[in-house]
Amino acid sequence: MKTIEIFDPAMCCSTGLCGPTINPKLMRLAASIETLKRNGITITRHNLSTEPQDFVSNTIVNNYLQEHGAKALPITLLDGEIAVTKDYPTTKQLSEWTGIPLDFVPVSK
Repeated sequence: MKTIEIFDPAMCCSTGLCGPTINPKLMRLAASIETLKRNGITITRHNLSTEPQDFVSNTIVNNYLQEHGAKALPITLLDGEIAVTKDYPTTKQLSEWTGIPLDFVPVSK
């Protein structure tokens, strides 16, 4: 079974779904993550604002950030390897990685 970790940039809350305007990518990601979790997939998000130690203690993420800076965030690890940087994984990528259909989740433009 695949393990997915998403290292988010600093956000005011754990999902980024707060404030007067909601980012459609974050809304899509939240819906996808909830569906994957309900189907037994191990997927976690780490927020730089609230969990900075997670970024320091993960050698892969720490080294990547040392080389590329915070502009590389978000960073997605798939089974401990960097899969996506500077953006969130697409619904299609999440489906392919996990084998869970996510066709019902709207695709953000």
